[in-house]
Amino acid sequence: MSHAVTIKDIARELGVSPSTVSRALKDHPDISTATKKQVKELVEKLKYKPNAIALSLRSQKTNVISVIVPQIVHHFFSSVISGIEEVAQANGYNVMIFQSNEQYERELEIMQAIEYNRAEGALVSISKTTRSFSHFRELAEKNFPIVFFDRVCEELETDKVIVDDFNGAMNAVEYLIKTGCKRIAHLAAPQNLLIGYHRKRGYISALEKNGIEVDDDLIVKCDTIEEAAAIIPGLMGLKDPPDGIFAVNDMTAAGSVNALKKLGYKIPEKVSVIGFTDGLVSTVTDPPLTTISQHGFEIGKKSAEMLLDRIMHPDSGKKPTTEVIKTELIVRGTTRSLS
Repeated sequence: MSHAVTIKDIARELGVSPSTVSRALKDHPDISTATKKQVKELVEKLKYKPNAIALSLRSQKTNVISVIVPQIVHHFFSSVISGIEEVAQANGYNVMIFQSNEQYERELEIMQAIEYNRAEGALVSISKTTRSFSHFRELAEKNFPIVFFDRVCEELETDKVIVDDFNGAMNAVEYLIKTGCKRIAHLAAPQNLLIGYHRKRGYISALEKNGIEVDDDLIVKCDTIEEAAAIIPGLMGLKDPPDGIFAVNDMTAAGSVNALKKLGYKIPEKVSVIGFTDGLVSTVTDPPLTTISQHGFEIGKKSAEMLLDRIMHPDSGKKPTTEVIKTELIVRGTTRSLS
């Protein structure tokens, strides 16, 4: 047979009804031992496999979870996905991945597709343009399990996995201060994103803790490599330019390094740079990038574990929890040493 073998094919070969074949496969007591034997032998001969979609429709289980990320290209999100897939596969689940491309409208479409395709739950990191959360609320009110990670929605009472953005940022800026930096700029993410808000707070707290005045001219919305290329010349053109830069992510930090080098600044002798992620880009910049590791793989594993727990125990009554993943300072070549 050129097509996938079905129960109807087996029934036709044996001259019995499809329902007889179906009951024989389920070892139903009404089916004779001889018929069960015939069915089993033909199933093995024709290499029949049950239709997974049909089975899922009958059981109301698809064993599929969905993941929404802003952009798969970022090393952080690909690391998160790897962690999610490890846990999902170990528990017999498949992973359906979507990217919003930082577009709120696309996020809306994805949530509709997830409901239509009958995924059993979703892991979500919101886009930077998302300011309304009704599309998540509607599904959550239908008892659809959602776990937010990294970029989370505070308005909904759901499980969340977040990075310790505040202390990560504070540690980064304090390291710059300890190595002699006195004018530290912050290239910030949009403040509607909690990661952007907390990393900026950590930056400000580190300055205040060390008696350094906060200068608004040194805080700039800049969270892409392209924006860094455009913004760094203006920052360095200030009357009192920065001698240190804390970027909200590694790509922005890498863009800053490139822009500074084009302007003739030696790194880290004249300007130190720290990023936040510890992705692949941090090891290929010249010099290699000092950064804050946010452990994407662990975030993915923890997020998937929380979601599967909700799916497998829907009536547990357990209140939503927030897991905080600690960060780690990774010192490389874009900062001066402490000595």
